[in-house]
Amino acid sequence: MRDPFGRDITYLRVSVTDRCDFRCVYCMAEDMTFLPKAEILSLEELERLCGAFIALGVTKLRITGGEPLVRRDVMRLIEGLGARLGGGLEELTLTTNASQLARFAEGLRAAGVRRINVSLDTLDAATFTAITRWGRIERTLDGIFAAKAAGLAVKINMVALKGVNEHEVDAMLAWCGEHGFDLCLIETMPLGEIEGDRTAQYLPLSLIRARLHERWTLTPSAYRTGGPARYDTVAETGRRIGFITPMTHNFCESCNRVRLTCTGTLFMCLGQEDAADLRATLRRDASDDALQEAILAAIARKPKGHDFIIDRDHRRPALARHMSVTGG
Repeated sequence: MRDPFGRDITYLRVSVTDRCDFRCVYCMAEDMTFLPKAEILSLEELERLCGAFIALGVTKLRITGGEPLVRRDVMRLIEGLGARLGGGLEELTLTTNASQLARFAEGLRAAGVRRINVSLDTLDAATFTAITRWGRIERTLDGIFAAKAAGLAVKINMVALKGVNEHEVDAMLAWCGEHGFDLCLIETMPLGEIEGDRTAQYLPLSLIRARLHERWTLTPSAYRTGGPARYDTVAETGRRIGFITPMTHNFCESCNRVRLTCTGTLFMCLGQEDAADLRATLRRDASDDALQEAILAAIARKPKGHDFIIDRDHRRPALARHMSVTGG
């Protein structure tokens, strides 16, 4: 698959649910209304769509949510996709808050998953609960170390929040180095109403990087995972630190990915509203050829880049939909 700007689309992020057992303050409102079950694709439908993308050249799949591990029987999907590894699919990964990971880590490894991303914005228990609203850090840490014990490579995703956790980045980087994890810092993105002022949360990573250089030796790295992060090697720990900067420096020129929601909606760009309804095609008993044609027609509309702009006057997000709907 090649988009209108000559970019090969080889990476599909698949949201299996919009539900989550946390209510992170930068992601969703505390009193969320989730999608009715009738709108959600079955696991079999999700696997069929993923198969169509693999047939068209997708080599990397990431399972996301919401929190993917709260989806009933989600391991059936992961095992089914894992069976496709080596047959066009090169990598199957997962992004999780790790609250359920302790009981799934061994199964993920057995299914062919080799590395995961874990969302962890602080090591302080009180701050963790304040950010997640419903979370308890002990369960997340148990999940992280269960994944490590199972042989999964762990990358920690930390959203940088002004006045909340910006003073903890040094400690997080040291902790990741101690336990053999990479760290990826992420700028908060203006997606969805969250009962708060996004301008108060936003922290440019250029500022964090400048602070890190005062203590750490960071050397630009050619390492890539297929996503938008740009990495440095940390001399003192031997691990890597990544930076995802959708606000201060977009990464659209090298975008190789699209996002499939749990309703079968394909978003060609995280920061644009245009989307394709693949569920309708799928449920018309369409042939594989018709399904692939619908996908290719959508890829032909992929835009050049996103437009994340916070409405500072009215404190509105750039887009109304939440990250949990699109797929984190």
